[in-house]
Amino acid sequence: MIKIEANWIDLRYLDTLAMKSTPVHRLNPIVKLIATLVFIITVTSFPKYEISGLLPFFLFPAVLVSLGGLPLLPLCKRLLLVAPFIIFIGIFNPLLDHTPVSKLGSFVLTGGWLSFASITIRLYLTVTAALILVATTGMNALGLALARIGIPRIIVVQILFMYRYLHVLLEEFVRSIQAYSLRSLHGDGIRFQAWGSLLGQLLLRSIDRANRIYQSMLCRGFDGEVRLMHSSPLHAADILYLAFWIVFCLSARSFNIPQLLGKLLMGV
Repeated sequence: MIKIEANWIDLRYLDTLAMKSTPVHRLNPIVKLIATLVFIITVTSFPKYEISGLLPFFLFPAVLVSLGGLPLLPLCKRLLLVAPFIIFIGIFNPLLDHTPVSKLGSFVLTGGWLSFASITIRLYLTVTAALILVATTGMNALGLALARIGIPRIIVVQILFMYRYLHVLLEEFVRSIQAYSLRSLHGDGIRFQAWGSLLGQLLLRSIDRANRIYQSMLCRGFDGEVRLMHSSPLHAADILYLAFWIVFCLSARSFNIPQLLGKLLMGV
């Protein structure tokens, strides 16, 4: 029997977290967006075999979760949702890359496993940073920040709609699975042969639901533009926050901090 907890995938919970009033929440949305983009770009720029150099970057989500008062367990649950995609992206590396990198006794560590671990760490860091950005900023404020840094408004509108109504699709998916499970005579979950018709029904129900939502928006005066609130002015704390993370990311990218600390402790 397949059971899916709707609260695991309820993205509206991130909007609830964004309503808090902490030092991180009060920062300018544009500053938080730029700092997160710098972090993501820096993390993804590492070579495919790099692992130790990525370790200092765990400081970024750790600090923001602590200062932002974010609950760790709900964020970890949402990270589990992307785990299959992360594994799928890198799982073929060990099969394709057999280059020996290290040897411990009879065990040989190949480049494929090393690159798989590196990809997994980088993807988890970037997804966590994106979740924290939404949870400490809110999607409306984030949309305004995207528009202010030059992202075309039509793309911003599409991102906002996709975020707002993604949970509608997920709820339809959960209801479809629950309905199938309740009507199943076998009680062993969804059979492989039924997935095609199930996804087809989900597509038809999603299109019908989207049409109803769009007609409701037109009746309420929607003209293709989403009105967003005005951005808050920059303060000294915003500049310090951005400067600190830029310096940190550039320093951690330029120098392998764990190796430097190891050499310092070993007296090399």
